[in-house]
Amino acid sequence: MAYDNTNSGMLMRNERRQSDNHPEFTGSINVEGVDYWVSAWVNEGKPGSKIEGKKYFSLRVNRKDKAAGAKSPTSHFSDDYDADVPF
Repeated sequence: MAYDNTNSGMLMRNERRQSDNHPEFTGSINVEGVDYWVSAWVNEGKPGSKIEGKKYFSLRVNRKDKAAGAKSPTSHFSDDYDADVPF
């Protein structure tokens, strides 16, 4: 039986991090059959907030099939076609 990774994911330390803007952790997650890239930053609650002084993860997710540079399966077809098909 094949491994089912639906509704699970993973994060690991980003070893290619070059600046504070880059995520500290990266990984992927599958939610109900859709794959996403996950980026995470470790932050600390600001003074006066409910989580003051406590560390937390700030997360960002991007669909793998909608990621920058990814093409949709039909993106190579032109919308400019001749509708006068002879049959």
